[in-house]
Amino acid sequence: HEREHDREISELITKHEEEMERLRAELNKEQQHLFDELRQQMAATHKAELEQAQLQSQTLHSLELEALRLSLNNMHTSQLELTQSNLRKEKETALVELREMLNDKRAQEVAILQSHHQLEWEKIKEQCLKEKEDL
Repeated sequence: HEREHDREISELITKHEEEMERLRAELNKEQQHLFDELRQQMAATHKAELEQAQLQSQTLHSLELEALRLSLNNMHTSQLELTQSNLRKEKETALVELREMLNDKRAQEVAILQSHHQLEWEKIKEQCLKEKEDL
């Protein structure tokens, strides 16, 4: 009876050890499965965060480019306005100089015409006097 009891205890110990091995294997398998799922979730999360960061970076880059474009456009507009202002001033200066030059030329021509007129008047006057004398 004692041997039977020892044999039963040995069998129970063996069954217990086998059950423990089976449970350890099952636990390891479940643990590996959970690690794999966690690894996949972490990879997916990392990928999503990376894509989000890239999208934010692209958005920021686009905003910076737009800001630079607007700044350049403003600088270009300011430069054009300054150039137009300078050209307007140069045009006004050139017109004033041209007006003065034309006025000077007109004054010279008037003086020359008056001089010619005076000479003609003198000739006609002399001619008249000569004709009077002759008569």
